[in-house]
Amino acid sequence: MPLRRPAMRGLTIVVATEQVDRYRTALSLAAAQAAAGGTARLFLNERAASLLGAPAPLDDVGFASAGLPTLAQLQEEALALGVRLIVCQSGLALVGIHADSLDPRIETGGLVGIVTSLDGDRLTIA
Repeated sequence: MPLRRPAMRGLTIVVATEQVDRYRTALSLAAAQAAAGGTARLFLNERAASLLGAPAPLDDVGFASAGLPTLAQLQEEALALGVRLIVCQSGLALVGIHADSLDPRIETGGLVGIVTSLDGDRLTIA
């Protein structure tokens, strides 16, 4: 009789800073979770909201020349895989970005909404 794998728990990652490397890693982890059949969501808290309006990072050239996706490509791949990308409403105000300027697949929300909707998700901070 074949062994049945238990259902994969969801993954929620809070991106706590505007550091591009942390955001890239969080996107990669969330995309891997979604590709493996699980649910994943990223919450960009406070100043991390600035990552959505920032120019392309300088190291994108290095990633692209190594055959790896740029940050914009990685974000697009994650969204296409069904990763939910949620940005802090207060963070948007803090960094001067208007929600209506964002990709329509990007949601706005807050930490209370994240915490109250974990439903067994693993929670990690990037």
